[in-house]
Amino acid sequence: MQDTYWQMSPKRATVLMLAKRQLSEFVCDAVNLEGINMTLPEVQTLLDGITVGGHKLSDQQITVNQGNAWRLLFEWVERGEFSVSAEKACALHAVAGKEEALEWGCFRSGGVMIAGTDYLPPPVAELPARFAAMVADLAQIDDIYDQAIHIFLTMARCQFFYDVNKRMGRFMMNGHLLQHGYPAINLPAKRQLEFNTLMLAFYDSGDETAMNVFLRSCMDERVLRIMRETR
Repeated sequence: MQDTYWQMSPKRATVLMLAKRQLSEFVCDAVNLEGINMTLPEVQTLLDGITVGGHKLSDQQITVNQGNAWRLLFEWVERGEFSVSAEKACALHAVAGKEEALEWGCFRSGGVMIAGTDYLPPPVAELPARFAAMVADLAQIDDIYDQAIHIFLTMARCQFFYDVNKRMGRFMMNGHLLQHGYPAINLPAKRQLEFNTLMLAFYDSGDETAMNVFLRSCMDERVLRIMRETR
């Protein structure tokens, strides 16, 4: 796999180091995108195993779950065990969606809707085939970031789980990138309005073009600079 856009060379140890240092940022942005107003210091405190005041226990648990899911992902990548598979996606969801989704650790067993769009995700019977088709698509895509973004967008649009779908899509997207030695993409909470607007258009059309451009624009310039320095 190669990066044809930024021309970065793959460096798994470097990108893992960078992602681990950004863990609290990843989690803070993810939970704020879900309407949980946590500050970065509060997230850092929670991830250190200390509760913080002024927040619902459920919100704190969701935050901790996100940190635990990232740590599991890091362990898999370090051991070379991550893969874009239904098995890994469900194992991550068992951690990330614990006590939040209607069911966690498995594909949904019923229908769902997406607020703000008439688009209806595929029925339950189609989910395994849809996931397999997404994996097969990767062989036809040359650029590693195009592959990763396709994973995220497909998982978001298919809604394989009752809840935590966009977060799961980002976990799998970034697991694919890290496994191949490329930096993760973080979605800043400050760009939520732009993200939501583009996602609603994507749900309706299925056209990944605008979202691909948007997600690439979220790449941290600090990370790109470090990757270029260590080429």
